[in-house]
Amino acid sequence: MAVKKWTLTDTAAGVYVDELVVSPGDVEGGSDGYEITKKTLRGGLSDGVDMVRVNNGNLAFAVLPTRGMGLWKAWLGGEEIGWQSPVRGPVHPSLVPVMEPGGLGWLDGFDELLVRCGLENNGAPDFDESGKLAYPLHGRIANRPAHQVEVSVDGDSGEIAVTGVVEETRFHFSKLRLTSTVTTKVGEARLQIRDVVENFSGSPAEFQMLYHINFGQPLLDPGSRFVAPVKTVVPRNERAVEGMETWNSYAPEVAGYSEQVYFLELLSGEDGKTRTLLKNAEGTRGVSILLDKNQLPCYTLWKNTTASADGYVTGLEPGTNFPNPRTFEGQQGRVVRLAPGATTAIDLVLEFHKDPAEVEQAEDAIAALQGDTEAEIGDEPWEGWCAS
Repeated sequence: MAVKKWTLTDTAAGVYVDELVVSPGDVEGGSDGYEITKKTLRGGLSDGVDMVRVNNGNLAFAVLPTRGMGLWKAWLGGEEIGWQSPVRGPVHPSLVPVMEPGGLGWLDGFDELLVRCGLENNGAPDFDESGKLAYPLHGRIANRPAHQVEVSVDGDSGEIAVTGVVEETRFHFSKLRLTSTVTTKVGEARLQIRDVVENFSGSPAEFQMLYHINFGQPLLDPGSRFVAPVKTVVPRNERAVEGMETWNSYAPEVAGYSEQVYFLELLSGEDGKTRTLLKNAEGTRGVSILLDKNQLPCYTLWKNTTASADGYVTGLEPGTNFPNPRTFEGQQGRVVRLAPGATTAIDLVLEFHKDPAEVEQAEDAIAALQGDTEAEIGDEPWEGWCAS
């Protein structure tokens, strides 16, 4: 196989590549029409952020090694996919006060298409009995830079991969390592993520993971719909109860809109594979998220259809748990336990749909998973699912 690799960062070996351009002329094989670029952003809140941009000839996307290997944005046929955050990002982690006393500092850096929440915790801020912050909003992994980064190209198969290794550690406490590989193929409108979490401590560990996958215009517009094979849907709080009749559809912009959040259990095939879809009002474009329910048993739908200036956005969020405070989720047993030296893998696929036929095909696949099962719709927050 004509596989060629480039090391962009290896702190142990003292390797750091500031800029790189890879094109078909650099790799043996028959694949053509792609480009990989690496650059370090300069100026403003983004100063010092590394960005690896992959263009497979149809789909392009930007990976942020400095921000926990998150995906900043994607472009399909040149059209930007993501959302317009009021935060002028991508923001360097040094400028994100994750541990500020109120627990909401994570929001200072929030503007990605896909941002990981975890690893020690991934939900709402959690405070101890004295009122001191114990776990911040959505955890720390998104603001941990990768210490190893590599890109590779298989010239024969057209497969392009970006791999990064990120550690979330604290002396005397957890020692967790995330190895993330984002893969695509030349000409495809999809990308695949494989995350491997390792406990490299000599003691047992627990972790949580949630993929906060965010979309605004043009995929999200008034009348857009979220489509999923639903077993159960539960409103997180009384604010979400207000929108139960329209929990899976989206309204126009409303200034001052207060977010609504719904917790779901999805149906799946016997192999655990399942999928969800966000489609625009006309059904002319959309995006599917493919996942394994055995790895990510909980699903959260976040609706934030506020004024566009404030961030008109929805989040499709598969996770190991629901994004409640860490203490509550631990009490419900919604954590992943790892023995010393153990690893576990999580696989996720994003498929982008550019026309009505592709959107319809995705809906048909979901309908097959739903079958004759009637979804159970909760009319209030459920004990054990929703923290008070």
